[in-house]
Amino acid sequence: MTISGMMRIIRVRQWVKNFFVFVPLFFGGAIMDMSALWAGFVTFAAFCFAASGIYCLNDIVDVEADRQHPVKCHRPIASGEVSIGEGWMLMVLMVGLSAGVLLLLPQHGWRVAGVVAAYLVLNVGYCVKLKDSAIVDVCIVAFGFVLRILAGGEATGIVLSKWIVLMTFLLTLFLSFAKRRDDVLRMDATGVPPRKNTIRYNLTFINQAITVTGAVMLVCYIMYTVSPETQEHFHTDYLYLTSVYVLVGLLRYMQIAVVDKQSGDPTKVILKDRAIQIIVLAWIVTFLFIIYVA
Repeated sequence: MTISGMMRIIRVRQWVKNFFVFVPLFFGGAIMDMSALWAGFVTFAAFCFAASGIYCLNDIVDVEADRQHPVKCHRPIASGEVSIGEGWMLMVLMVGLSAGVLLLLPQHGWRVAGVVAAYLVLNVGYCVKLKDSAIVDVCIVAFGFVLRILAGGEATGIVLSKWIVLMTFLLTLFLSFAKRRDDVLRMDATGVPPRKNTIRYNLTFINQAITVTGAVMLVCYIMYTVSPETQEHFHTDYLYLTSVYVLVGLLRYMQIAVVDKQSGDPTKVILKDRAIQIIVLAWIVTFLFIIYVA
């Protein structure tokens, strides 16, 4: 097994998804609290290793299907770069590292461990069976991100707003449907469904699902910014102004999905699309300016 193969199967690039554990710190106004940041980084590392373990399992379970896929056939196990036995060893190692780093948490470690364990159990079920069920599959992916922010809240002792939980679920559901759109396009072009459940999706349904989840997510964000509890917490009633960035960001991602037809890998889109990066950075700067300066 080569270093390159190992890095590819644990999908280090996908670790960016685990920054969701810092969402409670950001919205809780604790980004300058060193103890909270340390707890956040430990939880981030635990989820990175746990997610990598799941990626290993996924590639083991899907090895035969991946070998028939025009893109996934290049994955380490499907291509033979990493053996199935080595995949199992990597999975055990990653899960073990996830459990080990949680020992570094100064407090609430057992609670965070419970959330990480729930994440592992849920995704083992996803890899083995649940990903074959349309709608259920994207809901599980979205709930995985909810577990990330719940873990971040438990690690830092920050109580999450119900709006934050809803927005996280809806945003990641939106991104998951956009990713499935890429599968439907490939199926329509080749006649072969990339996933077993792709036949239960079509462009009309996917486009409507993207529109609905994006719209509801935007409404939730606006309601969060104008809610009395939020205004009292941040001592400002100007947060609603940041809704513009959320709207533009959603529209830009829909443009990438529907016009450019490049929504197959949300992580790749976010890491490479300059417009989305500028929108996210502008949102963060404006949010922080309103809270800490204005």
